[in-house]
Amino acid sequence: MDITKAFAELHKAADADPDQVREGRRRRNLFRTAFCAEDDVGDVIPSGSLARSTQRDPINDVDVIILYEEASHPDWGADGDSAGDALSHTSSRVNALLGATNGAVAQEVRLARPGNHAVKCFFDDPDDPDAFTVDAMPALRRADGSLLIPEKASRKWIATDPEHLIAEVACRHSEWDLFRPLVRVLKLWKDVQDTSLKSLTVEVMALDHFPAEETVPRALYRFFNAIENYIGVPVMDPAGLCGPTQSEIDWDQAGEAIRQAARASWEAVNAHDDGDTDRAACLWRSIFGEAFPPPPGGCEQFESGAGTGAVGVGLLIGTGSKKRPVKDAPQG
Repeated sequence: MDITKAFAELHKAADADPDQVREGRRRRNLFRTAFCAEDDVGDVIPSGSLARSTQRDPINDVDVIILYEEASHPDWGADGDSAGDALSHTSSRVNALLGATNGAVAQEVRLARPGNHAVKCFFDDPDDPDAFTVDAMPALRRADGSLLIPEKASRKWIATDPEHLIAEVACRHSEWDLFRPLVRVLKLWKDVQDTSLKSLTVEVMALDHFPAEETVPRALYRFFNAIENYIGVPVMDPAGLCGPTQSEIDWDQAGEAIRQAARASWEAVNAHDDGDTDRAACLWRSIFGEAFPPPPGGCEQFESGAGTGAVGVGLLIGTGSKKRPVKDAPQG
C-alpha cells in the first residue's frame, strides 16, 4: 500500500471544507467592516484556529477580537460590572450593525448572545448541519501589547495574548511547511480517540514537541513518543499569561490514547521500513480511525478483536523487530 497517498487522504479528512473556510473568512471580514467604522473601536483582529490556519473539519466557530479605545470606555478593565457591560455593549452593537432584522451594515446575524468572554453570533438556520458562529470578543490593548478581555463569571478582566500564538504558529510553519497540516491531523486524532484534550491544548503540544522531519510518519512517531514523557504535565499558555490551556485534563483517558499512539506509530514506522506497508497502514488506522484508508485486503488479518482505538490493535502492536525507546524518545 502507498503510505504517502494514504496520508494525503488523511489530510483531506482533517482539513476543513474550502467553502466553509471561505464563508468563515467572509463573516469575519464582515465584522471588520462593520466595527472598524465605530468611533470607539480601534481595530478588529482575526483570532482562533482560522487565523492560525490550523482549523480542522468541521468549523464550529470563527473568532474575532474587537479592540475598543480605552478613552471611550474609561471604566472598562476594572473589576466589577464592566466585564458584563463590555459584552452587553458588543452584543447591542452587533444587533445594530449586523442584525438580521434591521442591521445598518448587513442583515445576517440572527442572534447575538453574550457569553463569558465573547458574544456568540448565530448566522445560520439551527437545522443547518454546516452551521457555525462568529465569536466576537471585546478587548482593550495593554501597554505591553497584550490584551485585557472580560470574564463575566468572575467579574474581572484577564490578560491574554492570542496574537503571540498566531505569530508562533506562523513562524513554525515558515520553518517547516508540514506543521499546520499536521496540527489539523492531530486535532482529528484527539477527537477520534476521545482523548479529553481540547484543540488548543493539542496545538500547543504540537508547538512544543513537533520535530521538523522530512516525512509525515516519522514526524508523528517522534511527536507521540515525545509527549508520552509529558503525560500529566500541564500544557501552558505559550504567551505565559493564562496558565494552563486546559484547567482539567483526564490524564488517565488522554494518557491511554497517547501511549497507544506512541507504540503504534513506532511499530508503523518499523513495519514500513521492513516493507510491510499493509501492516503499517493498519497501525496508522488504529491511531486515526476510519479517516486513514485501509490496505486493499483490509486490517482484519492484523486484528485481535479486542484492542484500543478504531481497530483492534492487540496483534498490530508488539510484533515489531525493533525495541521502541520510551524514556529517551527524541524531544524535537
